[in-house]
Amino acid sequence: MESHPLSDNPHRLWEEIWSKQRVCQPFQPPRLSDPIKENCLRFVCISDTHEKLGKVLAGIPPGDVLVHCGDFTNFGEAEEIKQFDLEMAQLPHRHKIVVAGNHELGFEDGEDLALRDSKYVGRGTARGYELLKNCVYLQDSSITELLECWKKIPDDVDVLLTHTPPLGHLDLFCGERWGCADLLEAVEKRVKPKYHVFGHVHENPGCTTNGTTVFVNAANCNNSLEPANPPIVFDLEIPKGFQK
Repeated sequence: MESHPLSDNPHRLWEEIWSKQRVCQPFQPPRLSDPIKENCLRFVCISDTHEKLGKVLAGIPPGDVLVHCGDFTNFGEAEEIKQFDLEMAQLPHRHKIVVAGNHELGFEDGEDLALRDSKYVGRGTARGYELLKNCVYLQDSSITELLECWKKIPDDVDVLLTHTPPLGHLDLFCGERWGCADLLEAVEKRVKPKYHVFGHVHENPGCTTNGTTVFVNAANCNNSLEPANPPIVFDLEIPKGFQK
């Protein structure tokens, strides 16, 4: 898989992709109050809580798997991480899975600090993910270009978690596309998961589908970093021969 020459201009690239009749339709997920079926796993999706998880705890519905797609802190400081971990401990979900966002400064092993924006210099916690005790933290084990990361996604994934949205699906900010074209290519052409959950773009929460994959932007905070969007849930059927 090669990177598209327009990858650095996602808005123009999406216009080109859309002209080729790529599908992006709205999708209605289950209601938060819908009962959980015995033969399904209920996934509860949140993201971009920016130190405000405590404010939304009461509104997080029950389920089997809770996923948080990053930006649970503002700067990746140790106290922010510890507070988030304490709040995660209050949630009853059997499985709690977290990925880091761009605000989890220090979570990227081997980060080139010279590439940081000046306002983030000196912020964050090296290996801050080690402070997470009440959830499973998923990360890529090495520093690579994004395209190389997407190439590592296994082909047999049912639920894909990233912080970044794919191009064209719930990635609009101020009228411009912010999604990753190479991620879209990996998802649609190779991986084809049943669900792809992400966050990052606060202004475009919700669900879309291309007919194969349901895309879920689970961002909770608005652009003012205040909780504004409810969690999103979906049900994944348990394969025959397995049980909860």
